Amino acid sequence: MKDKTCLITGTTSGIGKVTVRSLVQQGCKVVFISRDKQKGESFLDELRKIDSGGEVHMIHADLSSMAEVRKTAELFTEKYSRLDILINNAGAIFGKRTLTVDGYERTFALNHLAYFLLTKLLLDMLKESPPSRIINVSSGAHRGGSFDFKDLQNDGSYKQFQVYAQSKLMNVLFTYELVRRLKGSGVTVNTMHPGLVATGFGRDASGFFNLAIKLMHPLMLTAIKGADTLTWLASSEEVEAVTGKYFYKRKDTRTSPESY
Repeated sequence: MKDKTCLITGTTSGIGKVTVRSLVQQGCKVVFISRDKQKGESFLDELRKIDSGGEVHMIHADLSSMAEVRKTAELFTEKYSRLDILINNAGAIFGKRTLTVDGYERTFALNHLAYFLLTKLLLDMLKESPPSRIINVSSGAHRGGSFDFKDLQNDGSYKQFQVYAQSKLMNVLFTYELVRRLKGSGVTVNTMHPGLVATGFGRDASGFFNLAIKLMHPLMLTAIKGADTLTWLASSEEVEAVTGKYFYKRKDTRTSPESY
């Protein structure tokens, strides 16, 4: 990984944080995006103490804002000459329907539009750095997702888990369509389910879902175990040429019928 450059979102906790640390330890140049500037800078200080030959940098941005996504891509392309690995990981579930500065429903904006726009803006750079990889973190929750194309932003009815599941289904569909469009480009695209991981996920949820997460917490995977497949997809030669797959515990797994 010593000559590789990776950009990763969703890194202030959980599997994103573990993945950043692992890639830096392998000698990779890692640029991570942090919404919380203070947490990001603290993590940056911690990572710079790792003696591995890897580099680490931070971009401060709130990816629920499309202007911030554009700013992130602009900053990255101005400063770095190549992009070998793009990991779209930032995501959340929200207990109440709220709108972003752009007027989008927040789950839709953060969990899907940010993946879509950041990838689109960096595609040329990825194509110029073959073999390069895109990894979209989805979830097994996508199996509960479906679409009402007349109400993609859930203005008529907002059920937090259903909205989250829909966004994770979007991640899978986005992956499959990217594979089709990038055929022969040298860019691979895969998606994955980290499992039920004991992280800060769900802290913005409400009601029964929030309670269920708290009750299941002792049974959940550690962030290290949850990040295993993600780190493997980002760094292993074993999957260098693999594309268009959904992985769980490093195994190629079929997604929901609707995703096909």
